[in-house]
Amino acid sequence: MRPRWDDGPAELVLVRHGESVGNRADAAAHEAGSEVLDLSVRDADVELSGTGRAQAAALRTWLADQDGAAVPTVVVSSPYRRAAETAAIALDGLGPAVDHDERLRERDLGLFDGLTGLGIRTRHPEEAERRRKLGKFYYQPPNGESWADVAVRVRSLLTDLRHGYDGERVWLFSHQAVIMTFRYVLEGIDEADLLELDRGTRVPNASVTRYRRSGRYLDLESFADTTAVDRVDVEVTHEQPQRGRGDDAH
Repeated sequence: MRPRWDDGPAELVLVRHGESVGNRADAAAHEAGSEVLDLSVRDADVELSGTGRAQAAALRTWLADQDGAAVPTVVVSSPYRRAAETAAIALDGLGPAVDHDERLRERDLGLFDGLTGLGIRTRHPEEAERRRKLGKFYYQPPNGESWADVAVRVRSLLTDLRHGYDGERVWLFSHQAVIMTFRYVLEGIDEADLLELDRGTRVPNASVTRYRRSGRYLDLESFADTTAVDRVDVEVTHEQPQRGRGDDAH
């Protein structure tokens, strides 16, 4: 069921963080056929790569070139370093101060954090089988979160935004799985359609997904838009479907 917006933001923009060193480690592990990612920090502390910082700067340049009405009036970011850095660079000198909300953090993979899909299947075959039976949406890794758990967080944040933010242009800086879950909640799509969308579409780094309020609903205007990065000499990056860190992209 799609949530109704009798009041609340006039515009909701979801931005995925720029490319991180974790994204690069994931790609390297996949190419090498490794079971683990070569990372020495916890997921919350993974920083942007040089390309990721350039992508965030491209977003700032694009936003500065737009009509003043495009500048956000409210900005909230995941507290994870790669998202917070993206928000800070993209809004430097342009928008309001960036708030941080843990409900925008990446899905917690628990015991599987730092493992590739191969690593999970090799080291935890019983969990790989349990995931196959339960399905990706409801499967919860040991000590981690399912996509359904992320949906609860998203619904909670949206409930807050529906009160006290009437007419605001709200930008949220987050992660791939969370942005996909926003689509699940805001558009009322079902589990099968969400997973099909996730299989076929990866959300590029520093891409923009935009909703505008129309009547009593927020309607999707653009999804995974890379216009800001495309217009400058910066690489557009994203993961290949179904790989790395338990097949959720960080």
